Amino acid sequence: MKLIMPIALRRMHVLAWWFLSLWLSACASLQSAGYIAQGRQTLFKGDYQAALGYFQAAEQLDPTYIYGADLREGVLSYVGRAQYLTGNYTQARPTLEKALSQDRGDNVARLYLGLTLARQGDTQKGSQEIDAGMKGIYDFLDYITEANRFSYGPYWDPGRDIRSAIERDRAVIASGKIDWPALIADEESIALKTEREPDLARQQKRIQRSLSRD
Repeated sequence: MKLIMPIALRRMHVLAWWFLSLWLSACASLQSAGYIAQGRQTLFKGDYQAALGYFQAAEQLDPTYIYGADLREGVLSYVGRAQYLTGNYTQARPTLEKALSQDRGDNVARLYLGLTLARQGDTQKGSQEIDAGMKGIYDFLDYITEANRFSYGPYWDPGRDIRSAIERDRAVIASGKIDWPALIADEESIALKTEREPDLARQQKRIQRSLSRD
C-alpha cells in the first residue's frame, strides 16, 4: 500500500499538470484570437500602428497561433504585414520570412514579403515573391469557390474583382515593363481585399439567408 500511494499521487500530479497546461493553452489561444480580431479591424480602419500593437500582443501569448478557418494565417504573418504598413521594412522582412518558414502556404505573407523586398530595392526577388503570392491567392480563391460552390463558395470574390486584378498584375510582371509605384499600390489593395474577404463573405451569406427567410 505504501508503494501504490506515491505512484497514484504522481499520476494525479501529472494529470493535474496536463489539464492545467491544456487550460492555459486554451486561454492563450482565446486571448490571441481576440487580439488578432481587434488588430484586423484596426488594420481595416487604417490605424496600422495600433494594429501592430494588437498583433504583437498576440505574438507574445503564442507566436505559433494560426487565425482563421478557410484563410488561415499565422500571428507572425500579421505582425510582419503591420510592420510593413508602418514603414518598418527592416523589421518586416525577417518577420515575414519566419512566418513563411512556419507556413509556406501563407500567400498573403508571401505577397507582403515581395512588397517589402521591392520597397528595399530588391525588385528582382520582390517581383518573384509578389507573383508567387498572387498566384497562391488566385488558386486559393478558385479552390474555395469551386469546392464549396453549393454552400458558401459563391460569396467569396463574387465579382472576381480580386482575381481579375491578379490576372492583370501578373501579366504586367510577365511583360517585364513594371511601373513599380503602381504595382505596389495594386498589390497592397489586393492584400487588403483578400484579408477582408472572409468577413465580407460571411456578411453576404447572412444577408442572403435573411432575405430568403423573408
